[in-house]
Amino acid sequence: MQAARGASLSPGDDHGPTATQTYVRLFAIVAALTLVLDQVTKLAAVEKLQGRESIELIPHVLSLTFLRNGGAALGTGAGFTLVLSVVAIVVSIAVIRIAGRLRDRGWAVGLGLLLAGAVGNLCDRIFREPEPFRGHVVDFIDYGVFVGNVADIALTFAAVIIIWRSWRGIGIDGTRQVAS
Repeated sequence: MQAARGASLSPGDDHGPTATQTYVRLFAIVAALTLVLDQVTKLAAVEKLQGRESIELIPHVLSLTFLRNGGAALGTGAGFTLVLSVVAIVVSIAVIRIAGRLRDRGWAVGLGLLLAGAVGNLCDRIFREPEPFRGHVVDFIDYGVFVGNVADIALTFAAVIIIWRSWRGIGIDGTRQVAS
């Protein structure tokens, strides 16, 4: 029996237009849920932790400590908040444009986390004090070495997933590069 023109001949093929929609949907769901989680936890941190002592969850390992970060990771680049905002906007636009070509679950999750992390911290930079595009990011998860937030966790997992998929030779369109 012959399949309709353009239809897959194998039931496991996930490279058609429907597959793209599935992966774009996964990307959007991961991004949206992670962004909502980031923003809700930051609102809770401002309300419950600001002006209070740290709350130790796991002694010497994990605490909740309120901090406003005017820079990037570990407070570096505090004078470059505007630049960090512009970078986050450019990254977000690039990720959204790339998402239309998704045909791999790992890339969909990784790029969804990347978008959520970039937009989560960008929201702080745009809408929080001291002024738009120079706002300080709300950090509250204290790992003993540094203090971060859900957006930072998303960015870290995104980096791991993207590096892993790239290292394995898997493209965003699901194609696999053969090592030479």
